[in-house]
Amino acid sequence: MVNDAEVLRRLEDRGLELPSPPAPVATYVPATRTGSVVFVAGQIPIEDGQPIHPGSLGVSVSVESGQQAAARAALQALSVLRNELGGSLDGVARLLQLTVFVASAPDFVEHSTVANGASDLLVDVLGDQGRHARVAVGVASLPLGSCVEVAMTAEVA
Repeated sequence: MVNDAEVLRRLEDRGLELPSPPAPVATYVPATRTGSVVFVAGQIPIEDGQPIHPGSLGVSVSVESGQQAAARAALQALSVLRNELGGSLDGVARLLQLTVFVASAPDFVEHSTVANGASDLLVDVLGDQGRHARVAVGVASLPLGSCVEVAMTAEVA
């Protein structure tokens, strides 16, 4: 099981903190739960109310910036999951899957490298419970001009 205090300490050690769970930007809920599975809605990386590194990979956004955006979106997804579980990650058994959408040029092929920004952060702060299956796909565009969107599925106690 994930230890909430340990996750927060690991984030702090990296100069990070969980942001407040973002409000949905359309008609959906941030997370749903069925049995022992929680589905976290797709998160676009937002800071100060604006998408970070907007645009498309292979056009106006570098792979490094895409990785930073993916890491931020993963932090937001973790925040939504924590909120869904009553303000603690203690009930998380493990992450099951991440889906990472990458807004990109048709000839861009580094989707997995961009998605590593999210995956690496989650494994780093959650340990073995953060290891997950993953889908990384390229798309023509994303909400609010975001360069990435991250959705998460977790097993909980």
